[in-house]
Amino acid sequence: MSKAKYKRVLLKLSGEALAGENKTGVNVETVGKICDKIKEVVEMGVQVAIVVGGGNFWRGRQGHQMERTTADYMGMLATAMNGLALQDALETRGIHSRVQTAIEMREIAEPYIRRKALKHLERGRVVIFACGTGHPYFTTDTAAVLRATEINADIILLGKAIDAVYSADPKVDANAIKYDAIKYMDVLEKDLKVMDSTATAMCRDNEMPLLVFGIADAENIVRAVKGEKIGTIVS
Repeated sequence: MSKAKYKRVLLKLSGEALAGENKTGVNVETVGKICDKIKEVVEMGVQVAIVVGGGNFWRGRQGHQMERTTADYMGMLATAMNGLALQDALETRGIHSRVQTAIEMREIAEPYIRRKALKHLERGRVVIFACGTGHPYFTTDTAAVLRATEINADIILLGKAIDAVYSADPKVDANAIKYDAIKYMDVLEKDLKVMDSTATAMCRDNEMPLLVFGIADAENIVRAVKGEKIGTIVS
């Protein structure tokens, strides 16, 4: 097996990535394929943390007639459900994992404690961070950058429905240019929607590299960790 390029990574998964063709809810087969590849990565000796979204159950903007804070907290609870689904699939495959939540729910998960998360990672456990930052008005993209910075990850692996960063939506614009590499400042200036602007600025300010790749093929998780040329590197 090829050697991993990174020692510690943070994998950001959208809720939609777990829904598969169902578009909503959790597709057990899809989650299984993703966790099979995470297992491969762990067996390569890589420490893996995950931040998961909740869009397969609830998106804050769905509650546009609802008070924003309430809608955002509902989204955080959705990420906890996805975290438990990932944990179950990993444990079934013999990979020890822990779900840590930014909102306390002690009966089902640990509260987020940085030192505890680091200890889990050092012992080879996958740590799944749920409930975003624990605060409304912040996306799970921002939570991913925050957690990656806190645990001193080598890189953020951002699995998306699209396979790279483009100058425009390639589904809409046939002339969209694919970037192999791009700077955070250019992402912000061109408003490329890789992540929200807060998350992008945090990555830039903390010099946290980001690899954007397509999650439809779960094998890309392994390719990314090996440092193969896929997607777009943002630095």
